[in-house]
Amino acid sequence: MPTIRPSSDLRNKYNEISDFCHKYAEPVYITKNGQGDLAVMSIETYEKLVGKFELYKLLDEGMDAVKEKRVRSFREALHDIQKDFVK
Repeated sequence: MPTIRPSSDLRNKYNEISDFCHKYAEPVYITKNGQGDLAVMSIETYEKLVGKFELYKLLDEGMDAVKEKRVRSFREALHDIQKDFVK
């Protein structure tokens, strides 16, 4: 169940919100006038989330390459990598 707090808590109870975000590695949803406004999370949680998005993007690109037959064998790829290091 998400943690939802009013915007006044962000100002008045910042340390409590920060401790929660670090302890549980999940966002706290901040409301403004009763409506959802922000999601607050630790830097560590944010970086993990961004890393997952980057990984999903790369996997999606790989799946597209397979569909479009823009692939080569592992041996060919390894050969090209080794060739670059031998120069």
